[in-house]
Amino acid sequence: MMLLWAAILWVFASAAVAMLPMRHQYIPGVALLIAAPLLILWIGMEVAWWAAVLALFAFISMFRNPLRFFLARARGQRPEIPE
Repeated sequence: MMLLWAAILWVFASAAVAMLPMRHQYIPGVALLIAAPLLILWIGMEVAWWAAVLALFAFISMFRNPLRFFLARARGQRPEIPE
């Protein structure tokens, strides 16, 4: 039951952060970005591996732009940050 509440809280928090202006999204967005893999692992351990895979696909879909940014930074590139 705790997993369900954690997942619901994460979804509502990410929806709330998405409604913020871009300049206010960075700190809470990074916190959600860090919390997501932990939540996905928890889903995988408690429910099933296929549920974790579905959660991973949803996570990648939602955070594709920040993930592209961090991937470009890891490659040594200097991507532009939107205003």
